[in-house]
Parts: sequence; C-alpha cells; structure tokens
Amino acid sequence: MTKIKAFKAVVYNPEKINDFNQVVCPPYDVISPSAQETYLERCAYNFIHMDLAKDSGTDDKYRRVATIFRDWLKDRVLIQDEKPAIYFYSQQYIIRGEKKTRLGFISLLRLGDEKGSAVFGHENTHAEAKQDRFKLIKQVKANLSPIFVVFLDKKRIIQRVFQKYICDKEAFIEVVDDEKTLHKLWRLDDPEVLKMIENSMDNENMFIADGHHRYEVSCAYRDLMREKLGAQFTGEEDFNYCLSYFTNTDPRGLSISPIHRLFKLNTELNLQDFILKAREYFDVDQIKDKVRFFFLMEKAGCTEHLLGVYKDKKYFLLRLKNIKFLDKLIADKPKEYRTLDVAILNYLVLKNILKFDLDNLSGVRYNPDPEEFINEVDADPLKIAFFLNPVKIEQIINVALGGSKMPPKSTYFYPKVLSGLVVNKLEDAKG
Repeated sequence: MTKIKAFKAVVYNPEKINDFNQVVCPPYDVISPSAQETYLERCAYNFIHMDLAKDSGTDDKYRRVATIFRDWLKDRVLIQDEKPAIYFYSQQYIIRGEKKTRLGFISLLRLGDEKGSAVFGHENTHAEAKQDRFKLIKQVKANLSPIFVVFLDKKRIIQRVFQKYICDKEAFIEVVDDEKTLHKLWRLDDPEVLKMIENSMDNENMFIADGHHRYEVSCAYRDLMREKLGAQFTGEEDFNYCLSYFTNTDPRGLSISPIHRLFKLNTELNLQDFILKAREYFDVDQIKDKVRFFFLMEKAGCTEHLLGVYKDKKYFLLRLKNIKFLDKLIADKPKEYRTLDVAILNYLVLKNILKFDLDNLSGVRYNPDPEEFINEVDADPLKIAFFLNPVKIEQIINVALGGSKMPPKSTYFYPKVLSGLVVNKLEDAKG
C-alpha cells in the first residue's frame, strides 16, 4: 500500500525575497559546472547554495550547507508553513513547438521496504552520487528537493482536485525559469480535502521517474535513524517519508526526452571497421543531412529499434535486424529490458563491437541536447556520439513492475521540478 501525507513546507519568505526567479534553480543533477557558477553568482540566497554547494577545499561543504539552512531559517529568509498542506504545481512549457501543461502536486511519500512496497524504481544508481546526497541529508536533516513520481491516476485525482479547489485561486509562487517554463504553486490545506487526497492515493503504484539517488538515500537515512532510536522507533517519524512530486502518465502533460551518449575513446576509431562490424547486427544507412537524420530517427523510433551514430562529420542510422540478438546476449534479463534501445546500444555496440566493460564505463557523458555532442565530436577525433529515441512511459512501468532496472541515465523527464519551491524539514531527525 502507498501512503502519502501533507506536511508543513519550508518556503522562501516573500517579505524577504521579492523576486523568486532569483532564488530557484534546476535540480542539482542537471546543472553543469558553468550553470552552477551562474546560479551561485545570481543571488546570495539562491537555492543552489544549499542543493549544490561548491567545494572550497578549506571546509566541509555539507556542514556549511547545514549552517546556511539554520541561518536562513533564523533570519526568516526561509519560513515554515503553520499548517500541513499539499502543494499543487503546474508547469506550462513548450517542447518541439507544442505548448503543454503538466499538473501535479508535492507532498510526502512513505518510504517503501523490500516487502510489499508499491514504490518502484526503474534506473540503476551510482554509489558516488548517493554518498554525496547521504552526507547532505545527515547534516541538513531535510529533503531539499523532491523526487519525481508518476502514477496511472485512473481515478483522475489530480485533475478533479485541481478543477474543484485550485484553478480559480491565485498561486502563491509564480516563476518563469531560464528555459521559459512557467511554474505555479498553490497551497491546499483544508484538512478534509487533504484526507480525501491521501486516502485516494492508498492503492496506487508509484514509479520513480527522477530522483532514484535521493529516494535510496532517504531509505538509508531512515535505516540509520531507526538504528539510533532502537526501541523508541515508531515508524511514523518524519524521516520515514520523503519529499515527492506526483504527476500522472497523461501524455498531454508528460514529456520524456532521450539522453544521448558521448564517449571519449582511448585510441582513434576506424570508422570503416566499426560500420563493417555493426552490419552483423544492424542495417546501416548513412544520412548526409542532420535535420533529415533526426527526423528519420524520431519517425522510425515509433515502429522499430534504431540507434544514431555521429563520427567524422558523418551521420549513421543503425536499424536492428532482429531483437533475438539480445535474447541470446542477455537471456537473464526480462523481455521488457531486452527491448530497450539503451540495452541494444550497451550490449551490441558498446560491449560486443567496441569491447567496453559495461560495469566500468569511463569517459562517457550524457546530455538530452545532441548539438553539444556534435560540436565536441567535430573538435576531438577520439570522441563519438550515440543518439537514442526517448523511452516510452509504458516501457518504464513494465521494466519496474518486472523487477528490473534500466541503465543509469536512461530517461529525461521534461520539464524538471524546480529546486527551492518547498523543503521538507525532518523534525524528528535529532541524530
């Protein structure tokens, strides 16, 4: 059974902050080093000073963040709401020329355990990233940014509540971010309505879209605190929950972008030899025009498995001849996993052709924007770019329900949930 609950959010004080555009930022894990500098310089109270503090080399940045959090609360830059609430959230954005609106809400999600959990992850995680977030939560004792959760919402909870209680109210936060997405946030604190929403979510399966590292770290922190409390542990302490954004799988609002891969090789690749080896598994077409290349990729991605390759100023489409190649190579993986384009890339191209060690991939970068990788490949003869089509939401759900995990960086949900809108302070975290 899934359990959510309202909470008293910590938010920026409008009496202290008159321009919320100056203090919010994207999630920490999509911020480049150059963007980090931009947000750090934008405002002394920008949320990045907590969510992605810079290493100074002279102090413990995690302790520094905890001090900043306490000071901002003391100085009332941040204030805590007096009543528990669920925070409804709309994002109006444009993607590929189409205007969309995604609706959802932010509340707390009870952390699952190994048995009977209705919270499903779909991506594997990196130990280094988890260690960073674990050090942060231990010092700050707060969920600084929400994980991103999708659910089927067959009862249309989000739409019904929004239409009945939210749509004619004025948002208490309204922000246009650097990508021109309009973010609006409303408080809903009527106890009866909150109870209705909480009860309506009881039997929903929850699928983590973004924030796998933060979710696993929240579970680890709960286990640590449970051990410290011993017999005093009740299971209802704040740290048994994590801050979460919930939206449904409605394609009118939910957008998933592909995440492309850029590799830096140890030696220069013989492109002719690579294409020859690729023909064992793929029908290979060279496409001269970049616009046509990406058009054909997107069009073919609806009906077949294919990968894009860019090297030596040449574009190639690799169309998989037979999915049974994967059945032999990774027979231990379920069908839902074997039919992922990223699995085809990993096992047929990276492992079989390029002889990479999939457990120790180095020199790889991820980006939903292909232009940056094209420019880098042109500038460095050791680099090669691979392009993917987006994963479908049905694939994400099927892989998760089947008990498997996709490779890291398989999905990119857009737009991102802003950091700095609400914080969940863990009142019971005294350890």
